[in-house]
Amino acid sequence: MKMDKIQKAKEHFAALVEAQLARVERMKQDTGAIDYHQMDKIIIGCCGGDGIGPAITAEAERVLRAVLKEEIEKGKIEFRQIEGLTIENRIEAGKAIPDDVLEALKACDIILKGPTTTPSKGDGPNIESANVAMRRELDLFANVRPVAVPELGIDWTFFRENTEGEYALGSKGIVIDEDMSFDFKVTTTQGTERIARQAFEFARKNGKKHVAIITKANILKKTDGKFLELCYHVAKDYPEIQVDDWFVDIISANLINEKVRTGFEVFVLPNLYGDIITDEAAQIQGGVGTAGSANIGNKYAMFEAIHGSAPRMLETGRQMYANPASMIKAAELLLRHIGYVKEADNVLTALKIANDTIKMTGRSDGATGEEFANCVIANL
Repeated sequence: MKMDKIQKAKEHFAALVEAQLARVERMKQDTGAIDYHQMDKIIIGCCGGDGIGPAITAEAERVLRAVLKEEIEKGKIEFRQIEGLTIENRIEAGKAIPDDVLEALKACDIILKGPTTTPSKGDGPNIESANVAMRRELDLFANVRPVAVPELGIDWTFFRENTEGEYALGSKGIVIDEDMSFDFKVTTTQGTERIARQAFEFARKNGKKHVAIITKANILKKTDGKFLELCYHVAKDYPEIQVDDWFVDIISANLINEKVRTGFEVFVLPNLYGDIITDEAAQIQGGVGTAGSANIGNKYAMFEAIHGSAPRMLETGRQMYANPASMIKAAELLLRHIGYVKEADNVLTALKIANDTIKMTGRSDGATGEEFANCVIANL
């Protein structure tokens, strides 16, 4: 009986290794980033998701359509609605992303995506996160999350590796028996080097002088240790940038340490740590509802809020009061990514005005998402 369990585990792990080796080979064949300036048309797919997702994504799309009105009329920008990335459809298909939805996503260049729901253990079938699946299927390896609080001297940009770590294999664990379960973590040379280079290139191009590498390499010596070593190797190509490393537990403390936090500028992190730390950073900015997120690959890019789908708001009929600020911030990041920097700056300025003047409570005693977006559009 014991040998049967061990053999089952060996076969399971072997299949995971084989799949990851194949992924490494695909990364080796990557030809580099697309140049949006050379494209005749940029197709933006809008995907509402679950819960409050459709409501706040629609408002962000309205802002994009307003700021890109002339480009849409010239045929340079096309918007497409992508239906079907709902928890109901995903459960029915038994997949994180149904095949027809994935095909529609791949027919676009850029995705504006609302929050999606992932069932927890006990809540339903073991369906992988749609975000994790999308990042893998579209190879969106860099999760870029800016956090700025100018009055506190905070201007941080986080580069979270998006396709490896615990999340890449999070639904691929194995239950040995009633006494034991395993989950897995993976780090590759190609995956680490490309996220590190993204972080250092951003620092160089934006006049940043410091990059902090975040790991738990004192404990996870093979995976985090590899990540740390490779980041330092990439750093040698950027001698003008100061680089140091921190353990994830102490950096979480330092982000709320007013004496040291203003010294940080750019962070590069493995997947799980990046998820946790950027939520903490967003809370300092004013809450996860204020933060947008860019998921960047060489061929595709996806932009989203960092918060969840807030199903209770939908259940109580309050989705129209959901704050679309995070999705509008994601739209600003989208504009910047495809080269519309002036338009992105205009959205950022208008968004600040709306945040300062429109009272959002999530209930009927505050403004609706439509009213918030109207304010942004009026101040573009």
